[in-house]
Amino acid sequence: MSTTHEERAPVAQDVLPASPLVELIDTHLYMPYPFRRNPHEPAAAAGVDAWLRTTGLSDEPGVAAMISHTRPAELASYNSPDADPGILQLVAHQIAYQFVFDDRAEEVGRHRPGRLLPMLGESIAILRDDAPPGTPLGAALSDLYRQVRERCTPAQAARWAWKSREYVHGLLYEAVAQTHPSPLRSGLCTSIRSLTAGVEPFHPLCEAAQPCELTSEELHHPLMRRLSRLSADAAVWIPDLFSAVKEQRAGQMINLALAYQRAHQCPLPVAVTLAIQQINRTIREFERLHAEIAPELSPSGVGYVDGMAGWIRGCYYWSRTVPRYADAATEVLR
Repeated sequence: MSTTHEERAPVAQDVLPASPLVELIDTHLYMPYPFRRNPHEPAAAAGVDAWLRTTGLSDEPGVAAMISHTRPAELASYNSPDADPGILQLVAHQIAYQFVFDDRAEEVGRHRPGRLLPMLGESIAILRDDAPPGTPLGAALSDLYRQVRERCTPAQAARWAWKSREYVHGLLYEAVAQTHPSPLRSGLCTSIRSLTAGVEPFHPLCEAAQPCELTSEELHHPLMRRLSRLSADAAVWIPDLFSAVKEQRAGQMINLALAYQRAHQCPLPVAVTLAIQQINRTIREFERLHAEIAPELSPSGVGYVDGMAGWIRGCYYWSRTVPRYADAATEVLR
């Protein structure tokens, strides 16, 4: 499969051919990063299953089926092909936890966002105050935080907790948006999506995978901050393309392609094409800034940015085949 596609001009609604969604994405999406996977993926998959059993999450209704449809260790493997077994397992655990947490938040807050408050409040208390958990989800988060602190430096763990709190707050914003009587504007939709993506909490783990902690100058460099934002946006917008059919049927609001559809009152293929063009611009800017800052970075800084790029690549290849988005392979768009 070719991994480099030319960005196209907007396509007129009356000339788009009927095609499966995956074919449309593959034709238009710019993906400069080749497919890779971590050789420790099978062990990470077994580790996820064992951890979910230990925490009791696998006993929760629907969790086992959801995990089999989302394959957290596969996503971790594609995102982190060079990670050592310990980091890979930690990334896979966090992905599995966020899938469970996100699906639960959607179920609980679908019609009444206020019902989310106890669940989100427990998470914030654990992340901010190291409070004891009172639910299986809280116990899993507490154990995940323990693993992070064992592997990361104190500064990295603090950044992980801060970014994780942003993710928790984002789920409340999403629930409020879902029940809002008027359609969201695209800017607000993408702002909420950047929080609910849950990608940025993994960036401290990208740092922890490096031989040395990044310097403050590297970590807070304006270009590095921009690269972090670009990585997170591209990584989550790509799955939005593949999930557009499923989320359209479910009446979901927080999806880049569906935001374009609402804004332009256009068919879904046109909206997906417009979303792809925004993703292509984001990936190209990431490449340009990566090349610009690379001469200033230490080897650990270079590895850290490579880790952020890995999330762009991994989310694409995972989304293409994961059962969660199987509709994308068969749904013919017109």
